[in-house]
Amino acid sequence: MKIITPTVLACGLACAALQPAFGLDRVVPAAEPGPEAVADDSYLDDRSTPVSLIGSLYNAINRHEYLRAWSYFAEDSGRPDFPAFQAGYETTGGVRLKLGEPSSDGAAGSVYTSVPTVIEATGTDGAVRIFSGCYVTRFVQPANQATPPFVPLQITKATLRPARTKFAETSGDCPPDGQ
Repeated sequence: MKIITPTVLACGLACAALQPAFGLDRVVPAAEPGPEAVADDSYLDDRSTPVSLIGSLYNAINRHEYLRAWSYFAEDSGRPDFPAFQAGYETTGGVRLKLGEPSSDGAAGSVYTSVPTVIEATGTDGAVRIFSGCYVTRFVQPANQATPPFVPLQITKATLRPARTKFAETSGDCPPDGQ
């Protein structure tokens, strides 16, 4: 798994809002800090690969640029409306992000990529939660886009569930069909 330099994730109301769907209620001790625990607040907006897109998502959250973070999700991805999305990050502390090897499939002019993902989210109260799962992205071939608006690489699905192990011991997983 590739460890992305940590960025901040609001896991306050956002996690609370996701609790019914994903059971996000597991609190575990923080992982030991290491070189990957050094925050980098440099602006990152990179949709060139699924891994870069997910890194950009967490970078936007870290920088409290919630509209940018929200924009990485496709309209039909099940994302909440923007006010609910933004409110979900009120008690944000920080996050570490670890991504596994992406797996892609083509379908009717689009490429869907599943990215195994692990996050360690720390709330402003110091509580640490580990989540693992999968992000699915969709890339519509540019040659197939003839009318505006242009649709860039975007997140179509995010499935994160509480992990039962520490961050360093956890790996994300994606179903074989990516769904």
